[in-house]
Amino acid sequence: MLRFVCLCCLAGLLSLPTLAQRKKKPASSPKTTTPTQKQVPAAVSPPGGRPTYCNPLNLDYGYTPIPDFTAAGRHRATADPVITLFKDDYYLFSTNQGGYWWSHDLSKWTFVARSFLKPEHKTFDDLCAPAVFVLGDTLVVYGSTHEKNFPIWMSTNPKAGAWQERISAFQVGAWDPAFFLDEDDKLYLYWGSSNKTPIYGQQINRHTFRPLGRPKKLIALDDRRYGWQRFGEYLDNTALDPFLEGAWMTKHAGKYYLQYGAPGTEFSGYADGVQVGNGPLGPFRPQAHNPFSYKPGGFARGAGHGNTFQDRWGSWWHTSTMVVSVKNNFERRLGLWPAAFDPDGVLYANTAFGDYPHYLPAGLSDYGQSLFTGWMLLNYNKPVQVSSTLGGYAANHAVDENIKTYWSAASGRPGEFIQTDLGRVSTVHAVQINYADQDAIVLGKPAGAYHQYRLLHSLDGKKWQVLADKSQNTTDVPHDYVELRAAVRARYLKLENRHMPTGKFAISGLRVFGRGGGSPPEKVKNLTVLRTRKDKRGAWLKWPAVDGAYAYNIYTGSTFDKLYSCIMVHGANEYYFKGMDKNQTYYFTIEAVNENGVSPQTIVQEAR
Repeated sequence: MLRFVCLCCLAGLLSLPTLAQRKKKPASSPKTTTPTQKQVPAAVSPPGGRPTYCNPLNLDYGYTPIPDFTAAGRHRATADPVITLFKDDYYLFSTNQGGYWWSHDLSKWTFVARSFLKPEHKTFDDLCAPAVFVLGDTLVVYGSTHEKNFPIWMSTNPKAGAWQERISAFQVGAWDPAFFLDEDDKLYLYWGSSNKTPIYGQQINRHTFRPLGRPKKLIALDDRRYGWQRFGEYLDNTALDPFLEGAWMTKHAGKYYLQYGAPGTEFSGYADGVQVGNGPLGPFRPQAHNPFSYKPGGFARGAGHGNTFQDRWGSWWHTSTMVVSVKNNFERRLGLWPAAFDPDGVLYANTAFGDYPHYLPAGLSDYGQSLFTGWMLLNYNKPVQVSSTLGGYAANHAVDENIKTYWSAASGRPGEFIQTDLGRVSTVHAVQINYADQDAIVLGKPAGAYHQYRLLHSLDGKKWQVLADKSQNTTDVPHDYVELRAAVRARYLKLENRHMPTGKFAISGLRVFGRGGGSPPEKVKNLTVLRTRKDKRGAWLKWPAVDGAYAYNIYTGSTFDKLYSCIMVHGANEYYFKGMDKNQTYYFTIEAVNENGVSPQTIVQEAR
């Protein structure tokens, strides 16, 4: 059953996904309500030089260290991130990197090489899905294992790579572990990564790290009720049952938020769900808004198995795994999104435009504030020219907004290039260069890896000026993000290779951001949501195509003023949404997207 609630729109302004400011039940007849998405003016240059970032995060990701994972080609890979604020700096740990990163601003990350394996550990997994937490003046780290011979490591100076064993052999074999230190100084461990067993929890003595009592079963999946928990790219439980993994605990306003990843790390719908309890070991109940971290659309998809943390000003963020899964199922990257607890205690991560430029924190973010810059993608499926092409790795793959596809030049030699035509003179604010791995020869974390290139811009495709010259760069930048100090007017951009760390010059996304100078798209005329008794876990969404729109944002949620989930759809005017709780009513709206901005949103529809 569908019911309509009128959504107030401010025509001609750019809409951003944020929180509603009040909560009320929808009326049985249309009426004007507070918008669920704020409207803000067109993008401007960063205020006061405030920096921006763009997902996937530009980190010097290591290559998979596991030979058996490279049958289709050697490739970069990491996942399962944890970001922790320690002594006024951020520390980022993730799977199998042979070290970790630190940053003072969440922008510039410095890698610290450090193995946490000992000679007796016969495994490739060096801090797989690690647990990280702060205990007094000490940072504590523990990696996944089913054994009872792995140490817990500690450091008071992790910038220097100075670590020592806190416990030589932790007696709880835990895969995907997460520690939580409560306000009463009691320590808890959560773990689990399986399509058969639940997430477990157990109290741990914070001084001796010995387990107290017995492990307690805390939560399990229920894919017969929750559509998003079904395994597979199309949520159909093909091949395997869904996996439950990646526990993380956050305490807020006296409530305990037990977070978890599902249904599979290799899929676009990989997401983080949450259950809420009154104590650290439950019992827990799912919040109505689930999954709370969800990004099944866009250039880089997936937002599962991560952690929720606070920045230096106390604002909330969520970091998660993003999917590549081309050379191997476990080929992945990392993403970062603003997060919040709304006034009703609902946890959500804001993934709308989640792989477009966003502002980094510079102070406490107010409830409902969006950090999206408003810089639109300027070259989706626009014409490209290249120096050469390897086999079927066609040039248009570099501008098709799909990280899984890529263009490859015939070599990695200097002089190989790709050129993109924006179609008209536009205002360019930033460029993201996403390299792909083609014929790489590296395993693990190489020393001294670096990219070098020149980025040029032109008004006519004949006379070129340098936009960014990194021909002397000495760092590894597989997802380099170039934010311009001052916007430029350009129609053509050219990326010229100077040096590759390994393999061919290959690009999965040459992404140009700014403003096109024209008009935003018209409002979608009609959104149809078909949800039938056959299977309430899914719905078929259809709408008339809007002239000039290259994408659409579908917003959905558990109440009309909590449309916290966003699905970006390219090149289609329908979407099969199979991620619903069959026992819950859902609400939907949609907006059209082009190079110039975003349309007003449609009337919010209720789907019982």
